[in-house]
Amino acid sequence: MLNKIRSFTLVELIIVVIIVGILASLGLTQYSLVVEKARLAEAKTHIGVMRNLAYEYYLNNGDMSAITSADVGAENTCVSTDFYRYGVGSKASTWANLVAVRCSNGGKAPNATASLQYVYYLRFYPGTGQNDWHCYYPDNSPCFGLTP
Repeated sequence: MLNKIRSFTLVELIIVVIIVGILASLGLTQYSLVVEKARLAEAKTHIGVMRNLAYEYYLNNGDMSAITSADVGAENTCVSTDFYRYGVGSKASTWANLVAVRCSNGGKAPNATASLQYVYYLRFYPGTGQNDWHCYYPDNSPCFGLTP
């Protein structure tokens, strides 16, 4: 009887390696996106605290036009314990933007590259309690499914 040794051909092995490589590259990009979304938990927590302090400021002053980052406990600088720098952005008498900007240097590692340094913010209307979340990249494209 003939003993046949069965094995894969070199072409079959190369094709399998190529397919695995393509799947791995797709998985890595999705993994990076999921990790960055998880980092948003930090921003949401800080912005939530800032919102409470902004509401207290509104109750004391009746107006949001003079609110500052210090009024909401934000330093507006990147520190080594955070992925974001926090502050008050645009504002009017009835609303204020509570902003988290992804650090590109000076923040908790890994820092974002300049092209991926997105801005995540909450437009807070203390008189009505309305909250509008927004996110955009430097080129004004939306991020994480939110409007710019």
